[in-house]
Amino acid sequence: MILQALHAYYERREGTDSPLAPIGFELKEIPFVLELAADGHLIQVRDLREKQGKKLMASPRQVPRGVKRTVGIAANFLWDKADYVLGLVPEQGKPERVAEQHAAFRARIESLPEVLRADAGIAAVLAFYADHLQEVRLRYPDAWQAWVQANPLLTFQLQGDAEWVCQRPAVRAAWAALGAEADADGMCLITGEPARIAETHPAIKGVWGAQTSGANIVSFNLAAFGSYGKAQGRNAPIGETAAERYVTALNEGLLARDSRRRLQLGDASTVFWAAEGGEPLEDAFAELLGEPAGTPDDPHRDTEQVRALYESLKTGAYQPVHGGNRFHVLGLAPNAARLSIRFWLTAPLDELGARIGQHFRDTDIVHGERQPARLSLFRLLVSTAPQGKADNIPPNLGGELARAVLEGRPYPATLLQAAIRRIRAERLVDYPRAALIKAVLVRNARLQERPQQEVGVSLDPDNINPGYRLGRLFAVLERIQEEASPGLNATIRDRYFGAASSTPVTVFPLLNRLKNHHLAKLENRGRAKNLEALVGRIVDGLDAANPFPPHLNLADQGRFAVGYYHQRQHPSTYKAESQGEPA
Repeated sequence: MILQALHAYYERREGTDSPLAPIGFELKEIPFVLELAADGHLIQVRDLREKQGKKLMASPRQVPRGVKRTVGIAANFLWDKADYVLGLVPEQGKPERVAEQHAAFRARIESLPEVLRADAGIAAVLAFYADHLQEVRLRYPDAWQAWVQANPLLTFQLQGDAEWVCQRPAVRAAWAALGAEADADGMCLITGEPARIAETHPAIKGVWGAQTSGANIVSFNLAAFGSYGKAQGRNAPIGETAAERYVTALNEGLLARDSRRRLQLGDASTVFWAAEGGEPLEDAFAELLGEPAGTPDDPHRDTEQVRALYESLKTGAYQPVHGGNRFHVLGLAPNAARLSIRFWLTAPLDELGARIGQHFRDTDIVHGERQPARLSLFRLLVSTAPQGKADNIPPNLGGELARAVLEGRPYPATLLQAAIRRIRAERLVDYPRAALIKAVLVRNARLQERPQQEVGVSLDPDNINPGYRLGRLFAVLERIQEEASPGLNATIRDRYFGAASSTPVTVFPLLNRLKNHHLAKLENRGRAKNLEALVGRIVDGLDAANPFPPHLNLADQGRFAVGYYHQRQHPSTYKAESQGEPA
């Protein structure tokens, strides 16, 4: 199903203005080009790199598909690293091996059919190797020394041509013919038609954390993985053409560096696409669930299309352009030389839109004016990670969260545990953690059809849950301390939040006594009376016989955190009652 959907995406792109590379070709970022005269003389070395961010990068262009290397020597066709193309010995290279690599590269060109060797571009390359190879080192000693360090990719261009030698029409046609599929010897599982079965599949590149040389979804590289005497790819028979198509769909269409069809969820490189094109959700999916397009200084800077789509999803008004159009989401994670399928989700777009909208409603919570209206899945995940580092997100958590959002399941229980654990460790209830805890609580209540009141988007004065009430009370007690002693380096939150949210009876009697001391220090007696009245209204909602329970369970600890956050966000915590809403 996964490979069939990828194969269909390749075919879908064939009928558009931006088709993927044809069979036998791939996109490659080649930074240096040797421009040759017709007689093989070196005209110049062209540096195609441009500054992109902090790095110098070349734009990707189509070249003949590279060979799949392990430890052996195998040369690409008319492009490769400097050691293959020029016989240059890299810093960590061995001269004997480099000599074999260079010989293999030249032999591949010299063994071409006579009709192709007569092409002006190929003829110039052959002449370059015959008489002018040393010109590169003699004329460009600085570049040569830099290449010893980096061993970059190189290719050739004939003077006066706009394209590289490997892109000349005659060369492309000959290469395509050389790579044409031979007689069928099996039934392809993707197309359901007779085909020449691929022994090995091209490498998939661009998955975060995987080997830079690429990895595979389908791979049988040891006898122990085979069965019934079948070797390598014949254990999962897929035609050579179909294999190239699904790999090209990933490498160039979905996993490419500038792709709008990918986002990172924990350790899972996540790609997505619709069966039919023209869907706004397909174009905006990464912006909706990924990081907002705005900057820290301007988080509201976003495209009008994304904002409108977000609102339609949140209100339930979203309708796909094509009825019945299916949407696919694939999460890939590294696993040695193979790729692990973290998750695979497919659903009609209208159902998927409803689930995403429900996620936005579940995570919706009051926040600062300069904070984004929606939080990315990455921001929710990293809020639960030690030190706020993506590397500390548990490996499977990204996939579990994606499944919860896109399939309408309960959020992973570990999310609530992790969020509360980070709050206790850092004594900080921020926007992403409060939104995450609120989402877990309200979704569990809805799916379990519990009748009791759950936390809302903003402060709920009528919510009598003891965890929520005590969280509100703790926020007001902290604010009283802050106003009584401006400029404090640490507040009661830094010392008592963990105990107050888990074992309230051990902390709140002490905090009440401190509150009386702090209120007495306030010079503004009207403000002191307002704060004391606010404390009274909150306490009135607690059980008179047992206002401070000996223990709060995990869900109530979450409600404590949300209550604290709601109260801290509410104007009544900072202003006189007449200036804000009554709490």
